[in-house]
Amino acid sequence: MTKTELRAHAQAWLADDPDPITRANTQALLDQDDVAGLQACFGERLAFGTAGLRGPLGPGPNRMNEALVRRVAAGLGDYLLAQPLDAKARGVAIGFDGRHGSKKFAAATARVLAGLGIPSFLFDDVVPTPQLAHALVALNCAAGVMVTASHNPPQDNGYKVYWANGAQIIEPHDEGISACIDRYASLAQVATSALADLKAAGVVRPVPADVKAAYLKAVDGLRVYGGPTDLRIVYTAMHGVGAALVREVLTRNGYTDLHFVPEQAEPDADFPTVAFPNPEEPGALDLAMALAAKVGADVIVANDPDADRLAVAVPNGAGGWRQLTGNQVGQLIAAELLASNDRPDRLVATTIVSSGMLGQLAKAHGATCVETLTGFKWIANAALAWPGEFVMGYEEALGYSVGPVVRDKDGVSATLILADIAARAKAEGATLLDRVADLYRRMGLYATRQKSLTLPGSEGKARIEAIMDGLRREPPKVLAGVAVAQIRDILTGEARSADGAVTPIDLPSSNVLAFDLANGSRVLARPSGTEPKIKFYFEVRSTLGAGEALAAGEARAGTELDALQADFLAQAGVK
Repeated sequence: MTKTELRAHAQAWLADDPDPITRANTQALLDQDDVAGLQACFGERLAFGTAGLRGPLGPGPNRMNEALVRRVAAGLGDYLLAQPLDAKARGVAIGFDGRHGSKKFAAATARVLAGLGIPSFLFDDVVPTPQLAHALVALNCAAGVMVTASHNPPQDNGYKVYWANGAQIIEPHDEGISACIDRYASLAQVATSALADLKAAGVVRPVPADVKAAYLKAVDGLRVYGGPTDLRIVYTAMHGVGAALVREVLTRNGYTDLHFVPEQAEPDADFPTVAFPNPEEPGALDLAMALAAKVGADVIVANDPDADRLAVAVPNGAGGWRQLTGNQVGQLIAAELLASNDRPDRLVATTIVSSGMLGQLAKAHGATCVETLTGFKWIANAALAWPGEFVMGYEEALGYSVGPVVRDKDGVSATLILADIAARAKAEGATLLDRVADLYRRMGLYATRQKSLTLPGSEGKARIEAIMDGLRREPPKVLAGVAVAQIRDILTGEARSADGAVTPIDLPSSNVLAFDLANGSRVLARPSGTEPKIKFYFEVRSTLGAGEALAAGEARAGTELDALQADFLAQAGVK
């Protein structure tokens, strides 16, 4: 846009912005003739994709604000009415977390949908994302909306949309909703009424208490352990919304030796004690580790701010704490649940960038394992399509789904199952690290690592494309002295072996390359769909001897990872 076009766009937006704060922000940009600021806020609209919206708070269509949310809600409502979902009878479930603007954005969504004749079930207070995902199915809603930015920085917020099946939307619904949003150039086209009036009229309804009761009962039913629960647990909600529900789930199942990090137990949109509210980030668990050392905890569990992810840390045997990887937690949960029954129709699922061990675990237990594209929506849809029993699914980025209770990540139910695994180990005189070592001895030692390269702007985008093009044009044939046995190109849907044989890949097209080595190790490369990054995933498959210490085996595998990473990045032209 030209400067004149930007100013005109901002002035038009300002004219019907319902929020005095973002109106003032827009006016300041105009008064200061801040072309860069106007471009950032008004130059384009936040992209609506399969994860909905996510971005910084601020004015304009390229920021999260009430004016944008109203347009998005109107587009969503129009799209729902055009589908055979009976949305006017079934309604939409709406939840929100504790971030800045979340409650306001949830209310705005309910008000706009009501103007289109669509009722809603609106939570009265903050809820974890999995609780909203469960509620929309329990209430037989046509869709669900969760206002959250998950583990993003404090200045962000987001808008996650679920389909009637309880899973996050996938194609073609994302594009269809986005097209409907674009019809709303002005809020004059969007009818709303006061929330209090809509509640009085029964158009905006509270979520019935029995929905939560049904969730709790269903989570209780996921357990496969009934032994002692004298585990001492330190928990942190990371300033998010998980504490109350996690406490209730754990205590009703016998866990009472609970120690919640007090500084992080209540929702706080500013996340004052962490630089980045993501339990994967260095330092995020420092307060939890300090409390755990003080009380002599057996395990640390942490949710991200909307409680759909789970992080786990355990004593390292040397007076400190060690955080388990997402793959290790997923493997522990899968091993526990698969060992609990021997039915032949069981499914476990993970993503193509997660560890290959899950497939070996499934095979050992007579179950089926599928690998999906990155993103939990794909795991959920694989589970929905499976005719038998869905046992669990996980992605390496700390997301886990246990059974059919929630068709998305659920850090709350995963916390309970993880506590059971740790409690069983303790009752048998072992630790979670012992359980990890047991799996490595049975299945092989799978060591994983991820490297991200941030390349912003148009030059960065071109560099990312060049890296992927180069890997396709001249793929590595040998990595760290091991032959590449097969290359899987998810973009073209073909797997090509070293002897030239080609087989189809049954996955939606996506810009991902996988290099499978003859010894079971592998490397994957993919551009991020939401950030200016290219990501590389490395996995080596090694062994852990019967009498070998876990630390020694991991050190050896780490050396192999170093060699694999260095060789691949050099051949890819990445420093």
